[in-house]
Amino acid sequence: MAEKLAIIIGAGPAGLTAAYELLDKTDIKPIIYESGELPGGLAKTVNYKGNRIDIGGHRFFSKSDRVMDWWLNILPLQRQNIEGDSTVEISYRNSSRTIAAISEGSDPEETDRVMLVRNRLSRIFYGRKFYDYPISLNATTIRNLGVWRVIRIGLSYLKVRFFPIRPEQSLEDFFINRFGLELYHTFFKDYTRKVWGVPCNQIKPEWGAQRVKGLSLRGALFQAIKNAVSRDGSIRQKDVETSLIQRFLYPKYGPGQMWEEVARIVADRGGEIHYRHRVVGLTRDAERIVQIEVRNDLTGETTNQPADHVFSTMPIKDLIECFGDGVPPEVAEVARGLVYRDFITVGILLKKLKIAGEQRTVQDNWIYVQEPDVRVGRLQVFNNWSPYMVSDPRHIWIGCEYFCNVGDDLWSKSDGEIAQFAIEELDRIGFIDTKDVLDSVVLREPKTYPAYFGSYDSLDTVREFVNRFENLFLIGRNGMHHYNNQDHSMLTAMIAVENIANGVKTKDNIWSVNTEDEYHESK
Repeated sequence: MAEKLAIIIGAGPAGLTAAYELLDKTDIKPIIYESGELPGGLAKTVNYKGNRIDIGGHRFFSKSDRVMDWWLNILPLQRQNIEGDSTVEISYRNSSRTIAAISEGSDPEETDRVMLVRNRLSRIFYGRKFYDYPISLNATTIRNLGVWRVIRIGLSYLKVRFFPIRPEQSLEDFFINRFGLELYHTFFKDYTRKVWGVPCNQIKPEWGAQRVKGLSLRGALFQAIKNAVSRDGSIRQKDVETSLIQRFLYPKYGPGQMWEEVARIVADRGGEIHYRHRVVGLTRDAERIVQIEVRNDLTGETTNQPADHVFSTMPIKDLIECFGDGVPPEVAEVARGLVYRDFITVGILLKKLKIAGEQRTVQDNWIYVQEPDVRVGRLQVFNNWSPYMVSDPRHIWIGCEYFCNVGDDLWSKSDGEIAQFAIEELDRIGFIDTKDVLDSVVLREPKTYPAYFGSYDSLDTVREFVNRFENLFLIGRNGMHHYNNQDHSMLTAMIAVENIANGVKTKDNIWSVNTEDEYHESK
């Protein structure tokens, strides 16, 4: 009997999870084709002279027990300082369980194969001052904004509580209903345009429903009061809104370490991974994909590979092009109209952060830069994600994140020009002093964020077309054009493999991931 083959397009979290699950639960051999040079997709870790960059930041947190257990099966939890015990208690669903904390390979000073427990701190930088993220009306906020502005925020919030915008037709409506008009204008309107390149009133409310599901000014205030009374130090904080999570897991060398380890396991168990190989064509027979065409980007050679199943994490726009002629015109039109936001990270190595004064650095993982006079959107301090991300602990290693479009004025600059641009922006807002810069590097990531505008409203047209092919499974963020986090992407892959193993034909359960009320966050 011929060996069954599953072709997986992309070695990101969804693709590698699919390969791992296929080897674990079926007799199907996975063959992964990855256009890049590293496993992990957007969750890869780039090593620049011993200093590691996490593209976009990936917190390992999920409200899915399945995902949490999966991660810890790959990378054991770090040793905890608990006298007389060898376990860590993890609270979840109003109950608890224990995880072995002192075991072989769980001390980061002794081994690399370890998952760290990290504290989360994210803040907003606006008006040359720091604010809590998400915003809360505490003493710092009142002092920074001024009493009268805080009063206006409170009154506008009360107004929208009595007279909400119905129906919510845009992201602007979504934010106003949850935070009030004054707070929306202060912290959401301009920053969202910086991120997406279009005004909030042109973005669908689904984006807000996914990213800040359930969060509101009332919820943030309630959480602040709750935190003042009782501090929850558990990792599985299932009763805390995802935007308020205080602790998370993180691989010693960044998210890419997780996916490098998974890639190694997949290869050891008989799976194949081919880097710098791009899928450029699909051959179909009635309602099945029977073959794919692959191009080796190093040699330019193309080959054909038979397929019993196909898992696609590639952007839907590119996938539909792979079908060639015969795609219904309305499907091709929607696919061409899908919009993506692209991403540039500038890694800057520093002697110190000027804004930290004598402390040399800050404790933040992320800083959301909402200053209107600079284009940088966020800053990461990689030392605070994991101290092992930096080759020399005396140095500060930061990532400046820019949201842009391929071909725009920023993307079109040379790497040297972009690095200098970022350094000048950070100097202008007082974050750094240019004399403290030791080195820099520029990384570009196209199609990082699937957008909820363009032809997004008609995505079901494409979905209905691809669902006709019983052995084709769209999974992951770009694979589904759905703003999934790492754990969402993994769950889509897990469910797709389960469907194959159990003979389930419907794909509705795959598409329903991250549309339910329960939210899973890893990033």
